[in-house]
Amino acid sequence: MINFTVGPVQMDEETRQLGSDQIPYFRTPEFSLIMKENENLLCKFFDAPENSRVVFMTGSGTASMEGGVMNFFTSQDKVLVVNGGSFGHRLVELCQIHQVPYTEIKLEYGVPLREKDLAGFENQGYTGFLIQLCETSTGVLYDMNMIGNFCCRNNIFLFVDAVSGFMADPVSMKKMHINAVITGSQKALALPPSMSFTVLDEKAVERCKKINVRSLYFNYPDYLLNGERGQTPFTPAVGTCIMLNEKLKRIEKTGGIENQNRLAKERADYFRSRIKDLPLKLFSDEKDSSNCVTALEVQNGQSAYEIFTEIKDKYNMWICPNGGELKDRVFRVGHIGNITKDELDLLVEVLHKVCKI
Repeated sequence: MINFTVGPVQMDEETRQLGSDQIPYFRTPEFSLIMKENENLLCKFFDAPENSRVVFMTGSGTASMEGGVMNFFTSQDKVLVVNGGSFGHRLVELCQIHQVPYTEIKLEYGVPLREKDLAGFENQGYTGFLIQLCETSTGVLYDMNMIGNFCCRNNIFLFVDAVSGFMADPVSMKKMHINAVITGSQKALALPPSMSFTVLDEKAVERCKKINVRSLYFNYPDYLLNGERGQTPFTPAVGTCIMLNEKLKRIEKTGGIENQNRLAKERADYFRSRIKDLPLKLFSDEKDSSNCVTALEVQNGQSAYEIFTEIKDKYNMWICPNGGELKDRVFRVGHIGNITKDELDLLVEVLHKVCKI
């Protein structure tokens, strides 16, 4: 099978070889050194401010979404939540579950957040802003510079879900005024599903220390305390942490995060240029589309989900189906992980066979 989804994605040979090794014991100085290197490199690649920290959570991206809501916000806050698709809706659900007062900015699917959408929220006493870097279910990339400037001038804590967008679309905590940002192991890092990572600036560190979160496992101050010695409070996905270390150091040696963003953009541009003659339309305007994924709306009356099924069952390839009201309208093709242009060419050939022109 060739995997064109946005997670888990195809792993490269170096990562797969490491994954075949025995898992070592981790309460050692050697493992602590690995974790400190992981923290430093993640902070570097997110362009985090000085004295930023990382929480290493054994759990999916949603675990860190929930951990962030629990550790950064309380019933005394007043937050804005952008809901432009499945993952924006998940942030809304988390605010509901944890009784964080919120205002939902509900967007039409496939449409980005615009400055006019924020105009009515200036100087209204909001304390938090929750959003994705890109809404993976629709392919929309949000303008984080605009959002960061809005949060900065309104003194709003900005929490960003970059689970899919990291290493595909540019993200800078410093330039975008991001206080806390998350990503996941199984996305562009191309590691096994098992871990998610939250990078916190000093404001985020101090904020979570003041909140008496009612959780043992999701207690960020405990993670930060243990992290000072290069450890986690509970057993992490040790193998993934070791693979992460090798991958981050390899990224640093091969052009850094800028090169990773460039590669994802090249794959996205190449794929989109090859499908212009098919009965498929970009679900979001190309200038508003993330490099991590292309969301395609079927134009010829075929079911998008049936296209996904035929490609999976007949041609041994995975693309991303959508759920809910977009199930039969939209499917997605990922551009992260160990995907080559030759493999993209094979997918284009298959789409020409499956999509009836």
